[in-house]
Amino acid sequence: MAKLVYGIGINDRSCPAKTAGGGTREYTSWMKMLERCYAELAFFKNPTYVGCSVSKNFKNYSFFYQWCQNQIGFDREGFELDKDLLIKGNKLYSEDNCVFIPRCLNTLLVNCKQVRGEFPIGVTWNNSRYLAQLSAFGKLQYLGTFPTPQEAFQAYKQAKEAHIKDMAQLYKANIDPRAYAALMSYQVEITD
Repeated sequence: MAKLVYGIGINDRSCPAKTAGGGTREYTSWMKMLERCYAELAFFKNPTYVGCSVSKNFKNYSFFYQWCQNQIGFDREGFELDKDLLIKGNKLYSEDNCVFIPRCLNTLLVNCKQVRGEFPIGVTWNNSRYLAQLSAFGKLQYLGTFPTPQEAFQAYKQAKEAHIKDMAQLYKANIDPRAYAALMSYQVEITD
């Protein structure tokens, strides 16, 4: 008998979900995906997932399990399921929209809208000027101060896009070619 997960996911038990150490990698990814989309408590923790959903195929654990077996990076430690690299702003988890990428690439594209305040991404107020800075390779890089937030953002945009391309080159051999192409063409927008 199929077991509903988060009231929407179907685990028909035809694929392994547990190991001696807990859930399989596939099941853990599937459960986390469903939780982000359908567990109301998750929305309080991370409201950016409000409005996200899962495709009909991905609601079926056995389909998701089989899909994972053919994905570049799925079997690599530290890789995560990503839904919005291939299509910026995407809210649907599906076999066409998702890839597995390293956690550092996944967090590289987070925009932190909830905590950054009124200024564009990468910009803060510093006494009488706007400061642009970028976190890259675990270090905060000072990009300069500027008279307007737009000028500070342009400095951030240029540095961030260059950093994303550097990271894409670094991981090129280990990620899906579609993910690499998306990173190489990624555009940072002032509305991010």
